[in-house]
Amino acid sequence: MQELTVKDYHPIQPTVSSNGGEVVYTEFKPHLRLQPYIHCYWLLESTQALSRGFRYRVVADGCMDIYFNLDDPQQNAVTGFCKTFTDFALENTFRYVGVRFLPGMFPQLFPVKASELLDRSEALHLVVPSLSSAIERHFKPSLSTRHILLELDRLFLQCLSQAVIDLDPRVYRALGKIVQCNGLLRIERDLDTGLSPRQMRRMFDHYIGASPKSFSKVVRFQKLLQETSSQNPGEVTDLGYYDQPHLIKDFKNFYGSTPLKATRD
Repeated sequence: MQELTVKDYHPIQPTVSSNGGEVVYTEFKPHLRLQPYIHCYWLLESTQALSRGFRYRVVADGCMDIYFNLDDPQQNAVTGFCKTFTDFALENTFRYVGVRFLPGMFPQLFPVKASELLDRSEALHLVVPSLSSAIERHFKPSLSTRHILLELDRLFLQCLSQAVIDLDPRVYRALGKIVQCNGLLRIERDLDTGLSPRQMRRMFDHYIGASPKSFSKVVRFQKLLQETSSQNPGEVTDLGYYDQPHLIKDFKNFYGSTPLKATRD
């Protein structure tokens, strides 16, 4: 099988800020055989009853996720590629489990056209009924973190064994090139993979959910986010932007606040 060059993509989500550790977000690596397809498993949980509901912000990362409420696993959903940040209003106690798929990989494992989920979440039973049912059957509130991870590995190794991985290697090369260049490239000039522009757009529409240009912008934002997170407030790289206002506008669209505020989160 063609090496999945997109495995070198490492998107990040902001650390949850909550006084006293009342809310914790943690990422875990999946089984080695799943790592070319799944970036991480994640848990978002309250450690005690909060005084009010919690708003959880997800920044644009170019990935598709499934997630479910461990206290009520039949509440499971899938989110597609998002062109902006997303806010979720949660209750004052919660324990959510999620699976973040590398770009292009969810439609490889399941018969789904990614563009049908662009900028939205959908109940998983309407998209992949068998996966929704499996989550409802095999997960329950009493599971420890260790057993949650083991069950996720078991479930997705089974899904992988039943999948037909057939993505055109030219699309892999395009994804890998965009990741390698941190999104800093001219699509029609630099993505010389043997696909015509129309073929490329059609492939990205199916597997990513958005155009090569939109995906490149998110990859560039993710690189900027990583660099911003490692710098002191006020020290923000331009990463190929023509001017500071353009950078700030894109960052706010993908993150929900300015780079300066992000460094203080």
